Amino acid sequence: MPESNYYKQFNRENSQKLTAMLEELPDFCRDYFRSISSRTSALTRLNYAYDLKNFFEYLAKNNFSCSIKEITSSMMNQITTSDIEKFLEYVGSYDRTVNYENKKITVEAENTDCGKARKLSAIRALFKYLFKEEIIKSNVAALVDSPKIHDKAIIRLEADEIANLLDEVENGERLTDGQKRFHEATYKRDLALITLMLGTGIRISECVGLNINDIDFETNSFKVTRKGGNEVVLFINDEIARTLEAYLEQRLELQPEEGDEDALFLSLQKKRITPRSVQNLVKKYSRIIAPLKKISPHKLRSTYGTALYHETSDIYLVADVLGHRDVNTTKKHYAAMSEDRRREAAGKVKLRRDE
Repeated sequence: MPESNYYKQFNRENSQKLTAMLEELPDFCRDYFRSISSRTSALTRLNYAYDLKNFFEYLAKNNFSCSIKEITSSMMNQITTSDIEKFLEYVGSYDRTVNYENKKITVEAENTDCGKARKLSAIRALFKYLFKEEIIKSNVAALVDSPKIHDKAIIRLEADEIANLLDEVENGERLTDGQKRFHEATYKRDLALITLMLGTGIRISECVGLNINDIDFETNSFKVTRKGGNEVVLFINDEIARTLEAYLEQRLELQPEEGDEDALFLSLQKKRITPRSVQNLVKKYSRIIAPLKKISPHKLRSTYGTALYHETSDIYLVADVLGHRDVNTTKKHYAAMSEDRRREAAGKVKLRRDE
């Protein structure tokens, strides 16, 4: 499957899910989602739809006493800032009905301040559209304050942990007996995959979307499709190239399932590896070498971004390599001083001169 087709299929599946979601939302939402289709991805629109469904379920029950489909655009004029604030309070912890094995069950759902902020963003975007189209008289959502998001400490691997991780992937000495049965068949793939993520900072979606012909060993580079569909060329060092070449020798002997012939990383089922599988294999190895840290593929990206910034002090280079559209995102996550530099700073200023 050509690289572009992989992302087309991914977007097509999300578009189909969105189409199904629109059947559950008020009719005026169709025009709204059509209006943002040219500047948002199918995944972004789908996530907006999920969040708006939560909002409309709340309004249908607490404000209008009707079904979601019976909510009209004119009824949105009745919504106040207080209604939106009450909704955000409600989604902090609430019961929701889900389908499980063809049965409807009630589960407890929770949202952190980050989750509430995401839901508010979806609501604001909808109200902005309704106000712009003169469907509502005022944009009350713009007056709602966003939940305060507290900065989290960046979780990343230190240099010795990186070395230990790669050693464990390669030799599998501390794996369980069950895990060791598959290690011989997967360690070259796992080593190439984790080395590539640690050495370039690519996203998990970018990694699973790679095809064999995206790699150019003559220039030690590879082509990757970023969020939004933009293609860029990134470069790799000799160590990463060696692990990829070693894996490719094994990969080219495999017979992939139909449709995944070009995929670089394959599962044991000979299909393109999935993001969930990558998450699981990263967790499997990282638990062994850093049991107190919750290491995910995104934390490997953080490890690379932090290391690159410390080596270069060039925040714009880090933003470019990581594919951040806004350098402020990069500054927020990677420009914090390390503990070692803070410790070094403690000895720089003397309060009294030595006698």
